[in-house]
Amino acid sequence: MRGPHNIIRLIRTGATLERTGAMRLVLDAFEAPKALRILAHTLGWPFKWLGYKGNPDMPPATRALTALGPAYIKLGQMLSTRPDLVGEDLALQLRVLQDKLPPFSKAEAMAEVERELGLPVDQIFSEFSEPIAAASIAQVHRARLADSGKEVAVKVLRPGIERAFNKDVDAFYFAARIVDLFAPGARRLRPMEVIAHFDGVVQAELDLRLESASASEFAANTSQDEGFQLPSIQWNYSARRVMTLDWADGEALGDNDALDAAGHDRRVLGNRVLSLFLRHALRDGYFHADMHQGNLKVAANGDIIAYDFGIMGHIDEYTRRVYAEILFGFINRDYKRVAEVHFEAGYVPANRDVDEFARALRAVGEPIFGMDASQISMGRLLNYLFEVTERFGMETRTELILLQRTMVVVEGVARSLDPHINIWETAYPVVADYIKKSIGPRAVIKDLLSTAQVMARFGPRLPALVESALIAQSTAPDDRKRLTTSWLTPALAGAIVGAGLFAVLSQIL
Repeated sequence: MRGPHNIIRLIRTGATLERTGAMRLVLDAFEAPKALRILAHTLGWPFKWLGYKGNPDMPPATRALTALGPAYIKLGQMLSTRPDLVGEDLALQLRVLQDKLPPFSKAEAMAEVERELGLPVDQIFSEFSEPIAAASIAQVHRARLADSGKEVAVKVLRPGIERAFNKDVDAFYFAARIVDLFAPGARRLRPMEVIAHFDGVVQAELDLRLESASASEFAANTSQDEGFQLPSIQWNYSARRVMTLDWADGEALGDNDALDAAGHDRRVLGNRVLSLFLRHALRDGYFHADMHQGNLKVAANGDIIAYDFGIMGHIDEYTRRVYAEILFGFINRDYKRVAEVHFEAGYVPANRDVDEFARALRAVGEPIFGMDASQISMGRLLNYLFEVTERFGMETRTELILLQRTMVVVEGVARSLDPHINIWETAYPVVADYIKKSIGPRAVIKDLLSTAQVMARFGPRLPALVESALIAQSTAPDDRKRLTTSWLTPALAGAIVGAGLFAVLSQIL
């Protein structure tokens, strides 16, 4: 119910930040202006008593977000990868949210496994540990299969997590509606659509059968990727609220001291994380969209191991080409082409000036081109980018939200491994390879083949379609006859040529 009762939920959010001492930390991290600080404290202080107390043993920010619930924890997880945005101290506090939250009991987990799999736990597993990692939605237990002796990880959803998430998202919808009604300038950000997108992502994450399917598809796409591993799913022991997969040994990607002690080159790892993400997004259009340190390990041989596939991103071929051209234009400092791509894709309204937009993009790209990450103030850069999008009337592209969010997270992970990483140098070979394969003569042939395949599927139906069209044409008034004839001839020609082209290309390719 997205009613006014959510006002209390939103007030309680501010009150909890104030009560736990996190409000000042958050305002400092984002360098909030003095007026906003005064307003936040003025509104938060009178309602301080409404705020959740949280666990006083936790640092303020972690204490506040864990008290507020899983949706807020998700936000904290994302910010934990961005020390350049929120500062090293706050990022370190928030990193606890990735996989070190308070667990629920082993007994509850075992009861959940029995309910979902329909068998006593000791018939499935010869060993079943206490929780070894707990995150916002689920926790993980180390176990051993009774029939094969294979070591596995068992992921179990938190009791009542569906209701808790729905309550948070309900309040977010209410806040978005208020923004929509009372802040017309923010409507271009499409707050309702953004929350609806977030809601859809979360609902998928709450069904571990979908996560298992995502892991299987991701594994098929990336099986030949050097330096990358995925644990296999044990389908017989997975269900809606329980997921079993092979155990993955390795060092946590967020533990730099352990990585150094194991002899791993963090510079290589930083480049690999960023390159793998770009390759998956551009080549496959299917990528891991929750790539924070809590979901990544490093194997003894240096391979990166990814797990937790609850949030996966998908972008179509056209959008991938647009995204690649924009990246490639920035890498080559061709800001006019970057601007043109934005206009061609409809990201910027057609009544804006393309040259002026190109100059605005140059102001974004030139100050950071060739710099390593330690020299770039990402906070100032994002502020300027927001100003540019507002000035040129760019609306939020909901189909790109996961891609943009994941890019921010992955870049933050790469920075945490190598503070001096050069994003452009790392991205160039991946983007250039995609451009070469997807925007050229070979890509044209591939597109024609795909089109011909679709046309050819209508082959058996063509006689009936033609007959129906001719009958409709012969019985239609004169003006409709002319209209029908105008599209019928090229349509028939296209169908015939398409079928023939498919037959030829299938032999060549």
